[in-house]
Amino acid sequence: MTPLTLDSRLSAAVGEKTAKALDRAFGMKTVADLLQHYPRRYARRGELTPIMALPVGEAVTIVAEVRRVRERRMRQRSGLILEVVISDGIGEITLTFFNQAWRAKDLVPGRRGIFAGKVGQYRDTLQLAHPDYQLFDDAATAIQTAQANANLPIPIYPATASVSSWKVATVVELVLDGLGDVSEPLPPDFRERMHLLDARTAIEHIHRPRSFDEIDAARQTLRMHEAFILQSALLQQRAFVRSWGATPREPGALRDAFDSALPFELTPDQVDVGAEIEGDLRRAHPMNRLVQGEVGSGKTLVALRAMLQVADSGGQAALIAPTEVLAGQHLRSITRMLGPKLAPELMPTLLTGQMSAQERRKAALRVASGQARIVVGTHALLSASTTFADLGLVVVDEQHRFGVAQREALRAKGQAPHTLVLTATPIPRTVAMTVFGDLDVSTIRTMPEGRAGISTHVAPLAEHPSWFARVWDRIVEEVAAGRQAFVVCAAIDADALTGADAVTDEDAPEATDDAPDTVGDTVNGAEVTSPARTRWGVAQVIDLLSRHPSYATLRVEPLHGKMPAEQKDAVMQAFARGDIDVLVATTVIEVGVDVPNASTMVILEADRFGVSQLHQLRGRVGRGGVPGLCLLVTEAKIGSSSRSRVEAVASTLDGFHLAEVDLELRGEGDVLGDLQSGARSSLRLLRVVTDAELILVARHAAEKVLTDDPALVRHPGLAEAVERRMSAEERAALGRS
Repeated sequence: MTPLTLDSRLSAAVGEKTAKALDRAFGMKTVADLLQHYPRRYARRGELTPIMALPVGEAVTIVAEVRRVRERRMRQRSGLILEVVISDGIGEITLTFFNQAWRAKDLVPGRRGIFAGKVGQYRDTLQLAHPDYQLFDDAATAIQTAQANANLPIPIYPATASVSSWKVATVVELVLDGLGDVSEPLPPDFRERMHLLDARTAIEHIHRPRSFDEIDAARQTLRMHEAFILQSALLQQRAFVRSWGATPREPGALRDAFDSALPFELTPDQVDVGAEIEGDLRRAHPMNRLVQGEVGSGKTLVALRAMLQVADSGGQAALIAPTEVLAGQHLRSITRMLGPKLAPELMPTLLTGQMSAQERRKAALRVASGQARIVVGTHALLSASTTFADLGLVVVDEQHRFGVAQREALRAKGQAPHTLVLTATPIPRTVAMTVFGDLDVSTIRTMPEGRAGISTHVAPLAEHPSWFARVWDRIVEEVAAGRQAFVVCAAIDADALTGADAVTDEDAPEATDDAPDTVGDTVNGAEVTSPARTRWGVAQVIDLLSRHPSYATLRVEPLHGKMPAEQKDAVMQAFARGDIDVLVATTVIEVGVDVPNASTMVILEADRFGVSQLHQLRGRVGRGGVPGLCLLVTEAKIGSSSRSRVEAVASTLDGFHLAEVDLELRGEGDVLGDLQSGARSSLRLLRVVTDAELILVARHAAEKVLTDDPALVRHPGLAEAVERRMSAEERAALGRS
């Protein structure tokens, strides 16, 4: 039989039926896919798992011992239930089997094994209904093999209801037995210098280690494989983009006129980042730059100066924003910054899907003819009917809100246009290196002068339920002083959250891992409790305030993603004019909304949002000369991770520090999930929190390899690994980012 390779189809290795089950459960198609499905932990044959700590509702795999077995008749219908109690010596959990009394022959007291299933609860007793299990050797055989197997680690794999951990282990065992030579992705001298294992040994030791000592070395080697392969792919892509031809764009009269009319000095960071962008645009290959900076740090100003540099050479710039509200805000902001002299010449034009057919035709004509040198829009910019005369610059606002295919569709409308990506979510260095390693990264840290600042406070209802009433009174006081306020909710209508359309994508808060704890209070007849689901949606707050005596004369309006575009825009403009006192909104106002008179933001159920999202939201206040106040209302208990997130935001205004805190609190799985696509989602063992130094070492080493051998002709193992790791879809994703 021909030895298997990492590129062998799984069906050829394990059979069609098993391959289909693995594909359905984990998306595995090749031997490499299976062997990169690493054990999440290892158990010992004599080890017992703490049953008392098992989470209800989750699928678990445990090592335990059978204690008691009994059979009883069902009460409501005919048939028998076999109940098997297993234990770790402290806690117990019951296995229940319906009409399967024959299992009692194997599940006898004293037998140990691995048990897997979803943890349920019946009459305060933990149970696994119809669990899958694999028993260790019977007592007689166990005595003979105990010494040999006592310290043999048992791999516990990520599993599903249909494919258990030991089913994965069985298939891995079969594939490893048939696997031939494995090519080395790391240069030999680098591998030796780093004291790493060869690839075949690392794979063998991580899946069937003979001792626990072998596992760490295998993991370290395979972590370096991940880092080295990903960094090589990113650097290759960077070189590939730089090989394209692009039209150099020189600054001229338009940008000079804009700069001379600015009523303020640029911050040092704006000057430095602007110089980097100017240099990029002058080159004959496309700029591919990410600019990160705090909310209000002036990223839009930097982007506008880049647009003017492109316009000076006769080109067009397109800014794509994630929401209609933000696109409209950007257009008004850009028009205002350009002023009455430059705006008519550049004709900033809005193009969104919610415009009337006539308005859209007019806008599309301006864009196609080149009359509109600056175009701002949403996904409507991506439609086949939208064409440009000379698209020279693509500006993507809040990149993580767009798919790679959407960004590529816009870039394809020009001849290798320059690309500038903006984000107000500060990115930790290791994440930037891992996710945006093919982009040049610029950072704006300094803030413009004249900002009054923001004070942030936690309103902990778990300890002080009466503070809920005080929150609403505080808003009234601010409005009485001539200011305005935001109230942010996690949903549009909390009572409708069971419906499929209760919340739109742009309204959805980041997932959190703790549900708030329940407390009780009343405010003007409204009971304040925090069940496991979201309590306060826009609809509920509007209803509450409509019955609040102090709000009888206040102008309160809702804003959320389900409203028609015209209505959303009208509400935002009315709020900007000061015609609305209190805006009750979802996270549709998270980015880009600029109302200098808004002094106060109340975020209800703040523990339901992530750190970066809370930081983004509070950046909507304190934008002018009026001091900002942000109240984070939470019912999460002290010590919970949800409460820790909220308190972290209240403790500092430094978004870059919060980005590191966010990474530590949430883990890179969630953080990368907000940012990554394609190949960047394929991290298995690599952890950007703990492996920062390893990633840096891998990047420097990969840079040396690619500088000397750009096409990896002399490094075939690395070339194969990059090709294997980056599927066609993932490679396309890298090319589009």
